[in-house]
Amino acid sequence: MTSNELASPGTASTATISAPAAGSGTPTAPNTRPSDTGTTPTPTSWLGVVSLGLGVFAIVMAEFLPASLLTRVAADLGVTEGVAGQSVSVTAIVAAIAGLTIPVLLPRVDRRYLMLGLSALAVVSDLLVAIAPSYSVLLIARVLLGISLGGFWALAISITARLVPADRLGRGLTVVNVGVSLATVAAIPLGTWLGELWGWRAVFVLAAVVGVIAVVVQLLVLPSVRSTGAPGFRPLLATLRSRFILLGLLATALIAAGHFTGFTYIRPAATDIGGLDPSQLSLLLVVYGIAVTAGNLVAGPLADKRMRVAVLLFPVLLGAAMITFALAGSTTPGLIAAVAVWGLGFGAVPTTLTTWMARAEPTRLESVGGLQSATFQVAIALGAIIGGLLVDGIGVQTALITGGVSAALGALLLVSLKPRPAAL
Repeated sequence: MTSNELASPGTASTATISAPAAGSGTPTAPNTRPSDTGTTPTPTSWLGVVSLGLGVFAIVMAEFLPASLLTRVAADLGVTEGVAGQSVSVTAIVAAIAGLTIPVLLPRVDRRYLMLGLSALAVVSDLLVAIAPSYSVLLIARVLLGISLGGFWALAISITARLVPADRLGRGLTVVNVGVSLATVAAIPLGTWLGELWGWRAVFVLAAVVGVIAVVVQLLVLPSVRSTGAPGFRPLLATLRSRFILLGLLATALIAAGHFTGFTYIRPAATDIGGLDPSQLSLLLVVYGIAVTAGNLVAGPLADKRMRVAVLLFPVLLGAAMITFALAGSTTPGLIAAVAVWGLGFGAVPTTLTTWMARAEPTRLESVGGLQSATFQVAIALGAIIGGLLVDGIGVQTALITGGVSAALGALLLVSLKPRPAAL
């Protein structure tokens, strides 16, 4: 496959996401997906994909809830807000490790049962947080959530590729990533509001209820999905030996870290640059949330048809909007317009990058999923750290501009890659 073929859906020739059956010369029936052995098809199931999106929503919402409840959690458990905030960091670190190791440690477990178990683990985490008598117990609960998050996200790519037709992979990942978009948008404002009404522990009980719903839906509609991975770390190491994949992961890190370099500090940015009051800031975040959802919805269809356009367009929009936001001054309409484009660009990034990576290495989707999940989690932490250093040392405008440039460089790196035919 040439580099141009990456833009065309359904052209891969492997047993994982290809249209033709090996050696047959005829397309696989549209209502089935090949298994890892090429002999037992997995039925197409858009409802199964929806259940994955619901699971992602429940887990990611729980991941970000502490950010909206930080003050109350800290006061109740007798720690500082900075210490309480590390509950988010712990989840991200554990998720990065779990995303790499769970597919390797459980290579033969039916992926349906594994996803059900990971979803149930998130419910246990939420309930444990809700009753946590101390900060140490809360951290243990957040470790459990990290395992759930990393494993679920790593496997979601390969399972989605098995449940949808090859030329609809981008659309399938859009459905999954709707859960991410909605959770990211809902967690902070919803958690803040409900935390004031009910208390922070009750909010985590609600998160557990959402998780139970996700488990039930998966139990009802997610079909059996055999593993595509081989035992041991060999497939992961083989994937890491690909220069093309390594550069793709570097591009992913540049884009994700660039975004979080700025977005982590969007509140002080809106205040310092635009002089926005709390009501205007709320409007800004609502606009951003709507734009994130819109970006995700358009990303899949474009990635299925014009992959190279998608991987260039959305990160560049993201980067340009961050720089525009930094330079918009006190013009409120300018800030709102910039944050709308920013949200549109970032909303499309997870689906676009995930589809790109899946098409780049279609025979090792579980390894690719684990590597990309780990890269994203590390990039979130790096972005927050780099952004904090820039905000404290130079100013929030510098953090935004640096993040914007980083995202654009990641996009340029992706479109510059010309993989060998064997790589695709």
